[in-house]
Amino acid sequence: MRPRNGSIRVPPMHASSRTVPTALAAALVVVLAAGCTTASGGARASDKPAATAGTSSAAAPAPESRPSTPPPPSTALDPASVPSAGATPRPPGGARTQPAELGIPSIGVADLRVVPYEGTTDDWPGTRIQDRGVAASPYGERGGVGPGEVGNYLVTAHRLSAGGPLRDLTSLGVGDPVLLTSGGKIYEYRITEHRTTSFRSARSLAEQRAAVPGFPGRTATQAMITISTCATPEDNAAGNFWRDDRNNPEHRIDRVGVLTDVRDAAG
Repeated sequence: MRPRNGSIRVPPMHASSRTVPTALAAALVVVLAAGCTTASGGARASDKPAATAGTSSAAAPAPESRPSTPPPPSTALDPASVPSAGATPRPPGGARTQPAELGIPSIGVADLRVVPYEGTTDDWPGTRIQDRGVAASPYGERGGVGPGEVGNYLVTAHRLSAGGPLRDLTSLGVGDPVLLTSGGKIYEYRITEHRTTSFRSARSLAEQRAAVPGFPGRTATQAMITISTCATPEDNAAGNFWRDDRNNPEHRIDRVGVLTDVRDAAG
C-alpha cells in the first residue's frame, strides 16, 4: 500500500534473508583454503590411486639406503665384448691362497705384495692387512678367485695412509697393463673399465664383488681383476664425510681388467 506522501515503503529485511550472503562467504573461504592446500603440495583426491581388492593400506617397507651423494658414473662395459689375447686362465685350485706381487707400470707401482685372506673386500681382516702398507685379496664364499683364475681377482689397498700404495689409481686408464706375479708366472691384465662402489648400497657392493664385475649372478668365463682404493678426497670435496666403523669413506674407486697374457716369470 502507498503512504500518504506517495513514496514506496520498502519492507524491512528479515534475519533469514541475511543468512544467504553469510553462507556464500563461508563456502568461498572453504574453496580458497582447498586451493592453497593443493598449491602447497597437498595431494588431491584424484591424485591418489584408487584402492583395489586385495591391497593393503600398510606402509611400504623402507627403500634400501642410497648414497648421500651420487657417485661418478661407472663405465660398465660387458667384459664378454673385450677380446682376450689368447691367454689361458689358471686352473682353479690353490692359487686363491697364494700371495702375489702387483705391478702397475703406468702409475709407478712395483712389487706391491698382495696378501690373500678369507673374507670380503675392506672387512676388518682386509683393513688390517692394508694398514701394513700392502694389498689385500679376499677369497672364499664372499671373496674372489686367485691370480689368473676365471672369475674376479679382488685387490684392495690404501690410497692415503700406510704409504698410500694406490695413491695414483685414478690415473690408471683403459688399456693400461696390470701385472700379477704368482707361482712362477706373470699374469698380465688390461684395464677395460672404471667403476665406483658405494659402501652404503648393497647392490653396488654386489656388483664390485661379482664373479663378473658389474653383473651379479652372471657366470664368469674370463679371468678378471678388480683393483680398489678409497675415494676420500672426492667424497670430502663433495661434502660427503660419512665413514664406516673402519673409517672407510662411502665410495671406492675401482679399476677392472681382463687377463690378456700369461708367461713365465724371469729367474
